[in-house]
Amino acid sequence: MGKHGLYAQSPLRSIEGLVVDTTGVGMKGVSVRLTSTLDTMSSETDENGFYQFGNIKGNMINVSYSMIGYDILNRSHLFNRYSSQLYLKRVSMIPRANLIPEVNIVKVVPVVSRGDTTQFNLRAFSIPERALLEDALKYLPGFQVLRDGTTYYNGVLISSAQVDGRKFFGGDLLTATKNLPAEIVKRIEVIDDYGDVSHEKGIKNTEPEKIINIVLEDNKKKITFGQGTLGVGSSDRYLGSIGVNKFNDGQEFSVVASVNNTNTSLFTFGSPNGAGGRSSGLGDLGDFSDQSDGLNKLSSIGFSFTDSLGKYVSISGGYSYQSKQNITKGNSSLTSSYQGFRIQRMEDFERKLNDNFHKLQLEINSKFKNQDLLKIIPKLTYNRFYNYNLKSTNATNYKIRERGTYQDTSINSNPTAEFSVLYSKYFKKQGRKLVADARMNYQSLNKDEDIKEDYVRFDSTGFSPVINLFEQSQLVDSRNNTSSMKGSVSYVEPFFNHSLLEILYDVDITNIEARRAVRNPIGHDGGWVDSLSVDYAYQYKSYKTGLNYQYEPNDKFRINMGFSVQPLSISGRVKGDTAQYDYSNVNLVPSTNVRYKFSDNFDIKLDYLGKNIQPNFLHITPVRDNSNSRNIIVGNPSLKAEFYNRISSSVRKFVPNKGQFFESNLAYTFINNKIVSVKKSTSNETVQETTFENTDGYYDVKWNYYFNTPFVNDNFQMDITGNIDYYNNLSFINEVKSKTKQLLYNQNLVLKYNWNDYFESIFNTNYFLNRATYELPIKNKIAAHSFLVSVGGKGYIGQGFMMGAEMSQKFYKGYVAEVSDVNPTIINAYMEYGFLKNKMAMVRLQCFDLLDQNKNVGVMTEYIGNDVFESRNNRLGRYLMLSLNLRLQSYPNKK
Repeated sequence: MGKHGLYAQSPLRSIEGLVVDTTGVGMKGVSVRLTSTLDTMSSETDENGFYQFGNIKGNMINVSYSMIGYDILNRSHLFNRYSSQLYLKRVSMIPRANLIPEVNIVKVVPVVSRGDTTQFNLRAFSIPERALLEDALKYLPGFQVLRDGTTYYNGVLISSAQVDGRKFFGGDLLTATKNLPAEIVKRIEVIDDYGDVSHEKGIKNTEPEKIINIVLEDNKKKITFGQGTLGVGSSDRYLGSIGVNKFNDGQEFSVVASVNNTNTSLFTFGSPNGAGGRSSGLGDLGDFSDQSDGLNKLSSIGFSFTDSLGKYVSISGGYSYQSKQNITKGNSSLTSSYQGFRIQRMEDFERKLNDNFHKLQLEINSKFKNQDLLKIIPKLTYNRFYNYNLKSTNATNYKIRERGTYQDTSINSNPTAEFSVLYSKYFKKQGRKLVADARMNYQSLNKDEDIKEDYVRFDSTGFSPVINLFEQSQLVDSRNNTSSMKGSVSYVEPFFNHSLLEILYDVDITNIEARRAVRNPIGHDGGWVDSLSVDYAYQYKSYKTGLNYQYEPNDKFRINMGFSVQPLSISGRVKGDTAQYDYSNVNLVPSTNVRYKFSDNFDIKLDYLGKNIQPNFLHITPVRDNSNSRNIIVGNPSLKAEFYNRISSSVRKFVPNKGQFFESNLAYTFINNKIVSVKKSTSNETVQETTFENTDGYYDVKWNYYFNTPFVNDNFQMDITGNIDYYNNLSFINEVKSKTKQLLYNQNLVLKYNWNDYFESIFNTNYFLNRATYELPIKNKIAAHSFLVSVGGKGYIGQGFMMGAEMSQKFYKGYVAEVSDVNPTIINAYMEYGFLKNKMAMVRLQCFDLLDQNKNVGVMTEYIGNDVFESRNNRLGRYLMLSLNLRLQSYPNKK
């Protein structure tokens, strides 16, 4: 009895360890046995070679390691009296001498971190047959892929893609992930890209973007492959796509095309959410509804190429075209609060859009015999779209009530031309650089509008009601042209040990011409309205001279410190007017960037960034725009440029043997001369007038984190993400400065389970809070909540047959009931069968939105100044789709 009592009081202990082969790679499946006078335990190492034991009672323990084909190892260890946890030395398994020499066992390290690059070896992950790269990314730790193809890594948006270090379709991410089969990909590299200029200078003091580099298998670098899909469905749904790709050791040619009315975008055109949808974020992960508003018809075609011209020159480029037809119907609520009264506007609306977008791009890279680098990138885009808006409005303000319609039809054309040149001079002295960068841009926005309004006004402020009629028709011709020239020259000189000093000169000249002509239609005298027309010229000039210092004694520590003097001037002039609007200032711009790596897998960063932000067309055009008679806008040509200040920090921790990753970021931003809205109205009107002013006091604080880890065992993965954004927004309400304090809180949990190659599932839950506190007209709080829970799974049955289903349930609370009185349940299901040789053909039957509730999902809310805006738009409804996909690939004949 005494012995048992003594043992019950003994502290429980744990051990952890790692088993590797002779090359240092973690070994999976090694049998580990622990014994002592009080313990007998067995376990196996996971895919990284990691093992652990808990609840150990004995002090002296023996651990044995065994695996077929390897010598058995035994190790003894002793816990000291003060320790409850023991980290054992790494154990290397030795192959037995009698193994057949020709048998090679190859282990692949799943994840390797190398500075600014994290590498994922796809052969280390169980990825289904026939998976495209978009699906394969979902199996890699840290990646999140939304329904529309938007891709994040550890909570950060992936902005572009390369194949073997060269841009694929101009870096368009969707084109790469939706067309490249996973089976030809050797590894995925996630890169912190600081840009070409920073790369050439060797000074990393800019904010990096996340990009991915897709490295092809060594035996797949010469391959021709393609796929075609054809589908028909209920509710007149259809889809078709075709793609042909040829890779030949650095040469590449690809053609892709698609047509559908299922909101599937082929290109992103540089937009993270693709064409046809509103911006997507991690809060949409696990939401199986369609994020695109309205009903869309999309047609796309494009080609890209990469080749070498001789030994020193490479060239790449391509062309893409997309046509989008959209019809969106919905309703909205806009509440504008003032001291003593409130204007509320309820609208039913219909929007029609016919959008055509062309993009042509070329990139020429030359590395001369003397190692000098020249990069030339011309790019042309042309966007022409037709837009139609029809609104039925019911507006109230105390005893004033208006009912009417607003119709706006416009034809818009937006050509742009960009030309950039980068030149880097090579010197024999390592680290010495002379880098010149020039960027020229021209864009034009031409807009022809036909606007009609009619309202019936009921005025009950007097003893007897008064009814008035209001009608207005305008033909508006707008021509806005912007041309800019930006250039920089940097000389970088190494001095002392591990130090670089940069001397830079930067120039930025932007010219804006804003012309607006308004006339009454024929039948309404057809004359020009001079008071609403304007011809305004604006010029922004900035000349910046600065020094940057970088000290990097080793791969663990790096610091950048910079200081610039930036004189800038803004001038504006109205044609035919003697008034001249001028503003000049000298900004002193410090910058700091510090990074420290405690180890290869643990680092922290601290940054400060300052920059100028110019006002835009809407802000500066000095004309009274009453094309929407209930929301009049008057520009302010005296506006100054904003000065943006951002202080940020981040911490990252990666535990390779446990497969865990943690990252957290905190940023504080304050803006001097913030451009804010100035709104005016009276208690007996539904008309509001908005202009703009500069003011100080704006700031925001943003914090986010991401945590990924195996859960229970290697078959479970858990992702936890969250963010808190706090905004101290400013505005003027009837000339009184007001603050709107807004809090956005988002929390997301994802659990993934994969059981061998037979079954996989995912569970997701998300909570989102949008809360705002107003100072004017009275202190008021508004809070809108949404909660999402979803589950999905698919199983593989026999050879080539797969079934899957997914369900998401979303709840809304705190929104305007008439707009968002909906808690949608989305259920999707599908079946696939692969057949023919190598499963080259696949037939798929899918049902989207079984309960037909997606069409009521498009709820959004915005708090701006004294406005609370909420809307709900129609979306794609239930349909069945039967599709056939065929994939072919061939390799060149071996000589």
